Amino acid sequence: MAVWTWKGIKKGVVSTRYPDETLLMPDGYRGKPEIDAERCTPTGCMRCAEACLPRAITWESDRGVLAVDYARCVFCGLCEEVCPDHAIYLTREVELAARTRDDLTVQVRLSSAGPAHDAEDLLETEVAARLETESRRVFGRSLHVRHVDAGSCNGCESELQALNNPYYNLHRLGIFFTPSPRFADLLLVTGPVTRAMEGPLRLAYEAMADPKLVVAAGACACSGGIFPENALTMGGVEKILPVDVYIPGCPPPPVALMQGLLLAIGRAEPRLKRTEINR
Repeated sequence: MAVWTWKGIKKGVVSTRYPDETLLMPDGYRGKPEIDAERCTPTGCMRCAEACLPRAITWESDRGVLAVDYARCVFCGLCEEVCPDHAIYLTREVELAARTRDDLTVQVRLSSAGPAHDAEDLLETEVAARLETESRRVFGRSLHVRHVDAGSCNGCESELQALNNPYYNLHRLGIFFTPSPRFADLLLVTGPVTRAMEGPLRLAYEAMADPKLVVAAGACACSGGIFPENALTMGGVEKILPVDVYIPGCPPPPVALMQGLLLAIGRAEPRLKRTEINR
């Protein structure tokens, strides 16, 4: 014990100061794909959409719109590899948590278009602001999380486990994991929700006291990912429970998970908004 105490004193504080400081992902890390509208073929060559395994990229020829749904994206990089014009490329941006599925969609209009936002968008913004204020008041300084694996591959679980190590040290933010839903403020779900886990997931949610939050972590939980709704899976948490925050990724790294949890309690701002890019 004395040896480890000496090593700890010698090493000093190793925990990150996130969110007060920015955490950069290493070179080559596969983050959010972005589209350069100026380089994209106006008629839409469809190669990126055809290569996309979870169908996160769609092309609407009648509207001239190329859309990317980050809730479905698994950041595999195939779209970047097949694009002949280098119009789509992967960034290192991973803090993609959002309060609605619409905020996880970017549309690139390759022809003339009108305003990207309307009165309904403004109303959603006002509702989100009120929700953030209330979340901060109720959960802002202490949050207990119950995690439910609803059929994941354990990739998201390995990233969640890292949140408790000395570097990320989630406890410093007042966020703790609890084994019982009766003591939880937030239900964090991973996996596409298999049919066998539908019942246990509902029971965990119903056992939580009000008010309560639900976070879908990972592409599978956000949308089903590469497992769309079928005889074995439900195709995402929103098919079962109301989702307050979506955290895309396959799997989302610890910094993305922290941003999503802080967003749920009003202590972080969303980096993504529903956008429409005109050529």
